[in-house]
This record gives sequence, structure tokens and C-alpha cells, in this order.
Amino acid sequence: MDSEIIKWIWQHRDYPHFKYDKTKLSILISEIDYQRGILDGMSKLFNQEDIRNIEIDTLTDEAINTSLIEGEVFKRESVRSSFRKKLDKDFDGRSDKYSTAATDSLVEILLDCSLNKDPLTLDRLHGWHNCLFENRYSRLDRINIAKFRTHDDMEVVSGAIGHEKVHYKAVPLSSMDEDIENFLEYCNSSDENIYIKSAIAHLWFVSIHPYDDGNGRISRAITDSILSKQTLHTEFKLYSVSTAINSDRKAYYDVLDKTTNLFKNRNFDITLWLDWHLNTLKSAMIDALKNIEYLVEKTKFWDIHRKQSLNERQIKVLNKILDKGAENFEGGINTKKYISLTKVSKATAVRDINELLEFGCIKQVQGTQGRNVRYRVLV
Repeated sequence: MDSEIIKWIWQHRDYPHFKYDKTKLSILISEIDYQRGILDGMSKLFNQEDIRNIEIDTLTDEAINTSLIEGEVFKRESVRSSFRKKLDKDFDGRSDKYSTAATDSLVEILLDCSLNKDPLTLDRLHGWHNCLFENRYSRLDRINIAKFRTHDDMEVVSGAIGHEKVHYKAVPLSSMDEDIENFLEYCNSSDENIYIKSAIAHLWFVSIHPYDDGNGRISRAITDSILSKQTLHTEFKLYSVSTAINSDRKAYYDVLDKTTNLFKNRNFDITLWLDWHLNTLKSAMIDALKNIEYLVEKTKFWDIHRKQSLNERQIKVLNKILDKGAENFEGGINTKKYISLTKVSKATAVRDINELLEFGCIKQVQGTQGRNVRYRVLV
């Protein structure tokens, strides 16, 4: 890149004093506050065991999805077991056969983000990075672990060999230390609205891009750390920002590109990024409320049916449906799906379904019959 061409956000004369129109975000901020208020209120409806299960599920979603954004896949049972070892007093860690060293390390990051209210420091950032990459290679090359990159040519690139497209070139080493110092000061001392602050911190860190790898995951951990300072009635926030980001991953990278590239953002205005990030945060809270509503439905359902003589297969299928929300279980339940979920014969599946009908657990979907008959859970 020609050094005289001003293309990247950190090359602007006003960087890192980001420009944005807060008035355009005021209604959105109020809507987020409203959703968070509902979440706080809903959390009072549950006992400590239920709240802890919601927290573990939310943290598990966060861990899985922040990794998926970068193309790294973890098994849900592995991540959940790693969290349960740390948070569930009734979990027998000695018989755990699912958690791995990698999921244990990922869990350490998210627990520190949520529970450690101390200022953000270099040591904490490097500790998180160590958890991401300890004893691991990044593809063929060994990366610097728990320390910043030592080269200037840090680029975000996509495309096949010989047809690479440069999406971003990171802050040069000559100014990186000062930039990090200013960044940490902002995270620890700024009195900006917490939602805007978390979005700016996210953008700023990926703009610096100080590590050889893992910058996206660390930036989302920073977002989590800032937002976690706002929890009131629970130890952990009950919504997952990374899950919402991963559901619209292309838009995530598109808006970062439009914000950090001065050819596309000539006014050095990050309002577009803030608007997208805050809308994503709002979506995360709305999704969390839906999941809690499903838990309320599930609790009411079992209050009615827990004394009935249901077998393990029937309980498994009912919980599978209730965990997703009865209205989200596409097509309802039928004999074929029941067999797929329980691995039983058709005769056994039909018998189980007929018993569920007799107990009033399910009801035939109106307009379905014969081979196409379907059932829905009564909640």
C-alpha cells in the first residue's frame, strides 16, 4: 500500500477520537434499556437452580458462537460440561467425559469476562489470548501467544491464492503501544453509555488488531466484559451477543468493512457501526427473553404432568420440543420424528404417542390425519 494513501480508519487525523451522532441512537438505546429491564424482571421469577441453568446455557451459546464466527467448531456438550465443572455444585467432574482442554480454556475467558470486575489490563488480554491458543498452532504457522504481533504487515485477507482481497490493514507497530494504552484507558475510565462504549471498544480493538490471530474473539470478550458490569440480579448477563452476531455474520463483516475503510467512510463517522451493534444487542436480548419464556412454558408443563407415568423416551421428546419452544418445532411431532429422536421401532413409537395423547401432553394438529398426522405439545 502506498504510504501516502489515506485508506484505513487509524490513518485519519482524528483517530481514535471517533465521530458519531448519538442523537440518532437515543431511541435504540431506550429500547435496549427496556428489554434489559424485562430480562432483569424475568430473572426474579426463577429459583437459583433455574437461573444457573439459564446462565450456563447462555454462556455456552456465547462460547460456541464467538468461535463459529471465526470458523472454529466446538461440540455443545463439551462446552456445557466445561461450564458445569465451574458453576454447577452438583456436577460430578470426575465422571465428566465431554469437556476438553480447549473448551475448559474458552470457558476460563468467559468466566473472567463476567465475574472479574477489575480494570482491563494487558495481563488480562494476554491471559485471554493464552487461553485461546495455548499449546496450539494456527494452521501451519506458530503464532505469538499471550503477546502482541511483532510485524507491520497485518492484513485481513480473503479469497483464493493469487486472488486475495485485502479487507483491512492494521495499525502499524510504531503507534500500536500508544493506541493500546489509550484503548485501555477508554475501557476503564470512559463514562459513555455502556452500550455505545461496548460497541466502540469492539471496533477500536479490531482496528488495532494487535494479535497474530484471535482479535475478533478477544474483541467480543471485551464487549462481554464491559456489558457484564451492568448485571443486577444475576451473576451473568442472560443474553449472548456473539449468538446474535453469528446469525448475521455477513452483515457483521460488511459493516466493519464500511466503517474501517475510509474510501467507504470518508466522513470518519462510526454511527453506522454503532447502530448495527446496538440493534444486534437488542436482538440478543429479545432472543434471550424468548428462551426464558420457553423455560416458563416448560416449567408450567411439568407442573401439570410430572406425576404422570411417562417413560424416559417420552420425557426426552417432550423436553426436546419444550427447549426449542413448541411453536418452533417445525411441523410438530409425528411417528417418523419420534423414531428418529428415540431410536425405537414404529410400534413402540405409536404406543408412546398414544399414551401422550391419553395423558393430555400432546394434541393432534387440526387438519392432519393418516400418514401425515402430526401432534403438538399442549402448553
